[in-house]
Amino acid sequence: MKKLTLILSCVLLCAGFAQAAEKPVIRIGARVFTEQTLLAEITSQYLRTKGYAPQVTGGLGSNLARSAQESGQLDLLWEYTGVSLVAYNHIDEKLDSEQSYARVKELDAKKGLVWLAPSRFSNTYALALPQKVAQEHPEINSISDLTQAMAENTREHRLVALDTEFANRSDGLAGMVKLYEMNLTRANTRQMDAGLVYTALRNSQVFAGLVYTTDGRLNAFKLKLLADDKHYFPDYTAAPVVRQAYLDAHPQLAADLKPLAALFDDETMRQLNARVDVDHESPSVVAADFLRQHPIN
Repeated sequence: MKKLTLILSCVLLCAGFAQAAEKPVIRIGARVFTEQTLLAEITSQYLRTKGYAPQVTGGLGSNLARSAQESGQLDLLWEYTGVSLVAYNHIDEKLDSEQSYARVKELDAKKGLVWLAPSRFSNTYALALPQKVAQEHPEINSISDLTQAMAENTREHRLVALDTEFANRSDGLAGMVKLYEMNLTRANTRQMDAGLVYTALRNSQVFAGLVYTTDGRLNAFKLKLLADDKHYFPDYTAAPVVRQAYLDAHPQLAADLKPLAALFDDETMRQLNARVDVDHESPSVVAADFLRQHPIN
């Protein structure tokens, strides 16, 4: 009897190993900022319930993440249309969200990458006012309004905070100044780390600052987003991008990820990012809580 029990235990153990081995490994990459960490963690936890064996590699630079996917070292990345359009495909044509998605889908397909159903959020650039400035200047609602305010002859020293990367990119500050005819010079701009821009805005140390539209600190610091009324900033709609070879081997993945992507909009991402950046919660805890609140059949 003991011998029979031992044999049955071995059979069940082997069956368990076989079942685990049958789970397809999916290698997910994430770039080095909170939103990417959260998207990768949520996707990993979700796909685990769908029978995949996710492996997440985080903290990647944009170019490294892209190269790793193109070379087959990563299977899945959450990518932004504007990044692929401008940084990887060198397209400077002004396109709306639908046109941007269609263009990168076409261009990246030639590189063996497939854009799956997109989310409903776009993490693009914006200019924002601190709460105090917004209350004192209710007439400033757009970048054109800000341009006019910056040109006014006033004793107030009106500074604009910009992250260093944007300030030095050809498609960053220089292009915005040209389009909006803004009077922004070294005298009234301050370049700093992106995180310090939010600190300067929260502390009302600057008149305006460059932010990202899904950053959790927008709500937490009560910042006012200004309308990009001349449509300078590219669309940065996020979507899962998967290698064609992986999708060919696991075609169900596209259907699995579509309802997940549909859960994310601008406000949802701000709330999720805030829980990590402002409330200092663990991304894994935030991801698990989000999936509990948004069950997908």
